[in-house]
Amino acid sequence: MEVDYNSMDLPINTIHDQDSDTDVEGAEVKDMRLEADAIVNDVLFAVTNMFVSKNLPCAVDMAYINVEIKEGTRYCLELTDAGLRVVGFAFDQVDPGCNSQYHETVYSLLDSLSPAYREAFGNALLRRLEALNRDAQS
Repeated sequence: MEVDYNSMDLPINTIHDQDSDTDVEGAEVKDMRLEADAIVNDVLFAVTNMFVSKNLPCAVDMAYINVEIKEGTRYCLELTDAGLRVVGFAFDQVDPGCNSQYHETVYSLLDSLSPAYREAFGNALLRRLEALNRDAQS
């Protein structure tokens, strides 16, 4: 059986937006540069210094974050879909031999590195709960 068709009648979906937040299968794709900025803004209050590296390559699928914990130790962190992990022990330093474990959240990673982070986070949480309690009593 012959089927005649006009190529103009076929659906055309050849345009792919490179800046799209979805991949080919329609799953959402995270931009790790944006994720890294959000992480820094979220926990900056509980560390001495933290910023997204401007010297190491950042891409849609990977970013590097430099952090100095309250105890004075500096780390270079790698952020990927697998999570966060320590990759170096100085700002902007990636040690290929560093095989640290991935953490799902920055909270888990910092909790494992810094007792002072745990204390700062706990104190911030306590202040927030006290403020909510005062608001509820007003």
